[in-house]
Amino acid sequence: MAFEQAAIKIEKQQEFAKLQTAVEQAFSAGNVERFLKQLDRKAIRVREFDAVLSARALEEASGSAARPDLSAWQLYQELPLSDQAQMREFYLSKLETVDMALRHKFKKLYQYY
Repeated sequence: MAFEQAAIKIEKQQEFAKLQTAVEQAFSAGNVERFLKQLDRKAIRVREFDAVLSARALEEASGSAARPDLSAWQLYQELPLSDQAQMREFYLSKLETVDMALRHKFKKLYQYY
């Protein structure tokens, strides 16, 4: 019998989708290096999702920082705990898809300690 992750229903789908789009844009091929440079300048490790949100790094990486209607931190706070956990898991899975050359270039951000 193989392990199968249980599907947990997203309660606030609209907010989750907006935040998911912001994460996808930050990790897109055209934005990921800018995103990692911002984290490096702000001394935020890539796995510190709360710090990434509070520093508005997702918005800056995708070029939506000028739009006040999109605040990743506010969207995240509106999500119930189960949705927040799924968003963190989605973010962590996206950061593992970054090209190995970029991960090596920003290895300090990827360190666990």
